[in-house]
Amino acid sequence: MDTVEKLKVLSQDSQYDLACACGSNKLDRRHRGAEGKWLYPVSLPQGGYSVLLKTLMSNACTNDCIYCPLRSDSNVRRCSLEPEEIARVFMEYLKKRAIFGLFLSSGVINNPDYTMDQLNRVAHILRYKHQFRGYIHLKVIPGASDGAIEDAMKLASALSLNIETPGKKHFDLLSDKKDYDKDIIHPLKLMSNLTQKGGRYSRVRCTTQFIVGASDETDSEIVKYMYGLYERLGFDRVYFSSYQKGLGKPEIPGENRAASDTDRPFMREHRLYQVDFLIRRYGFSLQDILLDRSGNLSLDRDPKEVWAEMHPEFFPVRINKSDREELLRVPGLGPASVKKILKMRSEARINRIEDLGIRGKRLEKIKGYVALS
Repeated sequence: MDTVEKLKVLSQDSQYDLACACGSNKLDRRHRGAEGKWLYPVSLPQGGYSVLLKTLMSNACTNDCIYCPLRSDSNVRRCSLEPEEIARVFMEYLKKRAIFGLFLSSGVINNPDYTMDQLNRVAHILRYKHQFRGYIHLKVIPGASDGAIEDAMKLASALSLNIETPGKKHFDLLSDKKDYDKDIIHPLKLMSNLTQKGGRYSRVRCTTQFIVGASDETDSEIVKYMYGLYERLGFDRVYFSSYQKGLGKPEIPGENRAASDTDRPFMREHRLYQVDFLIRRYGFSLQDILLDRSGNLSLDRDPKEVWAEMHPEFFPVRINKSDREELLRVPGLGPASVKKILKMRSEARINRIEDLGIRGKRLEKIKGYVALS
């Protein structure tokens, strides 16, 4: 295959490694650019959108992860890109101003360190041959050595390693070849240590991803691990990718879950993203995340609304008097809306909820939890 044909195969197979958050609108994930599926729109931390060149280096893999359609015993069309090919294609798109950066992952070729060396080589070519100083996101291969990970730190803007499941007992149901503590937890802790504030690599962003529903984990377990990744390891983002039924081997643990989970996998993923936002941006604690008796989030109700319904004594919140943290507890109000409220009331009293510029069902929801006086 020529480079374009390989990109068609490998970019399609890269869809399970996330470069951005929940696909809540047409510009986010599960949507690709018109010119090629390897052009991937993402939201930027500073606001707005841009495009990454996003692909696997190879879809050949020696691992046996039973949820993965690229596992070693699956029957898929295999191919690999050489580091020079990836660098050349990247620079062609960069010169056209069609992209702003690179998101590069890979199946495991030969062994983890060989694969990491190839990924790092792409970044090295771009940094030193082409003098590219922009965004490069590299995936850390499970089982890669400390030295290979530190080499990636020297070259990348961001690194990620999939945690996959919340804990060894769930992980061991998915792979016989990988060791959770050695191949996943140790490198995650290393990434955290290397990027501590004030350290040599503090500029590098670290992220990870859960494969939601592949194993038999509960939402409670995922949320606790997510909280630890933020509080103890200082990771920048935690992502969630819903396991899609039928991609793995028959009868994997996640396919034996209750019908409410397996029939609505993307809603479960969406609820976990909502919890992630509540913890990162709304000031919610771990104890504020309410779950059902089975340890799972409601698929039918927003977790913020669930909290509000269980705490009627907290409401109504006073639009003209309450502080930012109290306003953020109101269903329907997010950080942008609260910022607008604080600005408006510093200039004049807010006399009508409609003056906030919010309309429709969201406005009606807010009215049930606030008071003007």
